[in-house]
Amino acid sequence: MPPVTTLIWIVVVLIAIGLYLSWTAGRLDRLHARIDATRAALDAQLVRRASVAQELAASGVLDPAASIVLYEAAHASRQAEQEQREVAESEFSQALRAVFSEAQQVEVVRAAPGGEEAVQELSQTVRRVPMARRFHNDAVGAARALRRHRKVRWFRLAGHAPFPMAFEMDDEPPAALADRPLV
Repeated sequence: MPPVTTLIWIVVVLIAIGLYLSWTAGRLDRLHARIDATRAALDAQLVRRASVAQELAASGVLDPAASIVLYEAAHASRQAEQEQREVAESEFSQALRAVFSEAQQVEVVRAAPGGEEAVQELSQTVRRVPMARRFHNDAVGAARALRRHRKVRWFRLAGHAPFPMAFEMDDEPPAALADRPLV
């Protein structure tokens, strides 16, 4: 084989490897963008859940003790620093389950003026949080799996992007609210 032909094949192989690495880097970039989008959606659902709970706690429909517990837990979840957010959101989920542990509490809220809408909105938000968290954690898992490949590490295809972290929290909705149909 003449040296020119060998050189052409080497260039073709290097171009193919470069294209493959470029495609992998683009895929990793899209996964990181997806993580950012799912994290924003999760944050929006968490803020919405806290806002609805605070409105309900301040409405005077609940008994004073339940209102205080719900309002303070929602406020703490909204004010938590990023490092403490998972713990604060888990504590808020526990407060929601404590306040709405029985269907009678939900019925008391529904009987109040505007209560049906409040229960419906709270029911929707407490069920959307686990879905948003699952979407986020799935995106994180996909990015982590790709970042573990040798080619990504050796060629530093992730750049300076931080290693993606899952959002782990207790997000089980209260049984009395989870039984309601989504609209």
